Amino acid sequence: MRERISSGSPLEDIAAYSRAIVDDDWLFMSGTMGIDPATGKIAESFPDQAFHAFRIIDETLAKAGFSYADVVHVRLFVADRIHLRDIVLKLREKFSDVKPAQTMIIAQMPAEEALLEVEITAKRRTE
Repeated sequence: MRERISSGSPLEDIAAYSRAIVDDDWLFMSGTMGIDPATGKIAESFPDQAFHAFRIIDETLAKAGFSYADVVHVRLFVADRIHLRDIVLKLREKFSDVKPAQTMIIAQMPAEEALLEVEITAKRRTE
């Protein structure tokens, strides 16, 4: 069974994507940037972008019925190596017990002001 999860962002319709797709026990989450919901704009600092990106990820995981314990892979796109310390701190906060597979890429971002984009893949744990 396939289910689309929406964050309500107008970008989802503009660019024809879903925030996440749940397919049976799998969750595939689109790349998530640090958009501040109060302004609808990308936050200014890297720590603020990481905070907002993971807030969106938190909400999406919960909406889809998943948790961080279900995450099997994280793909990170970071604009510059100077942000590695900050993202490592955030990753340790969120994944210290889970330790999913991870890929980090230093890359040009789709929005000029974006410094980070995070993509998550999860598989619902069954006992």
